[in-house]
Amino acid sequence: MFECVIVGGGIHGTYVCQRLLEDTPLERDDLLIVDPHERLLESFRRKADACEMDELRSTFVHHIGTEPFGLESFAESRCRTDELLPTPGYPQRPTLSLFLDYADYVIEGSDLERLHRQASVDAIRRTERGDGLVLETTAADGAGSSEAIRTRNCVLAIGHGGRYRKPAWADGVDSVTHVWDGFDPETPAEETIVVGGGITAAQLATCLAEREREAVTLCSRHELETATSEADPRWINWNHIESQLHRHPPGSKARSDIVREARNDATVPQTLLERLETVADDGPLSVRYGDVRSAREVDGQVRLLLETGGCLSADRAVLATGFAPVFDHPFVDRLADELGLERGYRGMPVLDDETLVWSRADGGESSLFVTGALAAGTVGPFAGNIAGARRAADRLTDAVATTDRLPLAAD
Repeated sequence: MFECVIVGGGIHGTYVCQRLLEDTPLERDDLLIVDPHERLLESFRRKADACEMDELRSTFVHHIGTEPFGLESFAESRCRTDELLPTPGYPQRPTLSLFLDYADYVIEGSDLERLHRQASVDAIRRTERGDGLVLETTAADGAGSSEAIRTRNCVLAIGHGGRYRKPAWADGVDSVTHVWDGFDPETPAEETIVVGGGITAAQLATCLAEREREAVTLCSRHELETATSEADPRWINWNHIESQLHRHPPGSKARSDIVREARNDATVPQTLLERLETVADDGPLSVRYGDVRSAREVDGQVRLLLETGGCLSADRAVLATGFAPVFDHPFVDRLADELGLERGYRGMPVLDDETLVWSRADGGESSLFVTGALAAGTVGPFAGNIAGARRAADRLTDAVATTDRLPLAAD
């Protein structure tokens, strides 16, 4: 039996694993990361490639290493400080290349890939004795082999679980794809429509247009709004989270509303907006505003009809419309039902604010911990971001390392 299995090998799962190795008595043989991708952070890499990300919105102290200034030192030692980009009124941000190179350096230095098992978790149930959990997994090698993994504790670090927002008007239209669901920016096209009004849409539209290989139209429901970061930086501070968020009951609508209002969703950093405007002035990029009413394919092209009555036509349309809510993910639903876990407003997990353990419906303890977007009700508006991974790990490492856990549920 493992002491802790981490479900998810993205930024959160990788960072939590390092913290458990460095800050607790747990040994390497006690830990396992289960993720269906070939290597750690692979899902993040694919998303970055799909939207042609070239720099991060997060600052240089937010990365997967455990030393806050580790990335800066890495850049200095390799004469790459020019990849720490200036941001007016905000700390420097790394290029994507620098961020990923440092991530690889950290993963290789800690030999974390040896703790990675390439598989999908289909279900989690309690052991018959009630002394831990059993993860039912399916190998990601195409052979369909399954395995039951026993662990005393489990950390859910599943992100949004590969589910994206797709408006109803896009259903059944083959030439409309989501940027993170199979879109390849290298596929040739003469005209492309990018649908969305946030950083991913602006980044993709700008990069496609800068290559001057195709005409690009960015279609946004609203005028582009700017924000430097995903939320006010005060939300990185745990004291601020406690005073503003934790004064309301766990899982409450009040917490949900605070997180939603604090997040700068569907916004674009000023530096990116300036790039976009420059390309729109000088290159093959245009911006249209309005809701899409319907979509259909006509003579080999996709045609979008806008609520205003206008029409857009192109070889393809790419959705950059964000993620579907993780609280109602089918896997999360099954997990809560199987383990008798408590849920709040719109399915929000009810977590212990000090440990991030997911409480049982009867108010007792469990052996299931949560990080990432699923923990937004406790960690706040940065929960799904790199900063949220650090704050979550601060809370759950000591609790995970405690060996005398109560059973997940009574037998």
